[in-house]
Amino acid sequence: MKRSLFGRVWPNATAVVLCIGFVFPVYWMIATAFKPTGDIVSENPVWFPTDVTLEHFRTATGADHFWTFVTNSLTVTVLAVVFSLVIALAGSFALARMRFRGRRGFIIGFMLAQMAPWEVMIIAMYMIVRDASMLNSLVPLTAFYTMMILPFTVLTLRGFVAAVPAELEESAMVDGCTRMQAFRRVILPLLAPGLMATSMFGFITAWNEFALVLVLNKDAEAQTLPLWLTSFQTVFGNDWGATMAASTLFAVPILILFVFLQRRAVSGLTAGAVKG
Repeated sequence: MKRSLFGRVWPNATAVVLCIGFVFPVYWMIATAFKPTGDIVSENPVWFPTDVTLEHFRTATGADHFWTFVTNSLTVTVLAVVFSLVIALAGSFALARMRFRGRRGFIIGFMLAQMAPWEVMIIAMYMIVRDASMLNSLVPLTAFYTMMILPFTVLTLRGFVAAVPAELEESAMVDGCTRMQAFRRVILPLLAPGLMATSMFGFITAWNEFALVLVLNKDAEAQTLPLWLTSFQTVFGNDWGATMAASTLFAVPILILFVFLQRRAVSGLTAGAVKG
């Protein structure tokens, strides 16, 4: 009886400890954003903010080029996600439905591209963009973000396309649909969970990207929100209140996206990983 009780308690206790470990940094970030500066720099930690203030949020949003950073981040992120989904839909359909020479090599290549750290190519990326006279532009950022998202998107959607019975597509073609019409009317609606999962992953990847925009875009008019987070570090020290407020605002779009897409995204990640 004691052993059975222990077997039920320790997994739950471990889960609680892990949850606290993951959630506490987020709580501390949000709590610090609302604390007065005196509580932030106090030698004794203030675990719960008593005097709530919005001053740090006003400082964060009042930084130079803030709305430019917001516009640039939304532009490159949304475009990268859309482009990767459009390309991946065609690529995943070809890999799942068609049999051609080198198909297995293509799949292995996408897996290797997903595993390889793209940072090893950042010098080559800089040289290509510099030689093309496209530094301080959102176009190369969008293209590179699309390339970063694409391998995962193709592999995930391939699993979903493979999970759809080919007989459904063949029946639609027997009823008079072309292959494109069958794909649009039969397969595409069934790919909704996969599209949600891959779009969320792509959004997070592009939204959080820091190193590439730091190297390619030195002009503030062409920078994105991750660089905005560094603007509160000066020679006089760090403005931790503004930094935490900025970090909280930076995380809001991802949290909103996750709340709306959570169920479909989780099922999409799971199904796409084990099928096909």
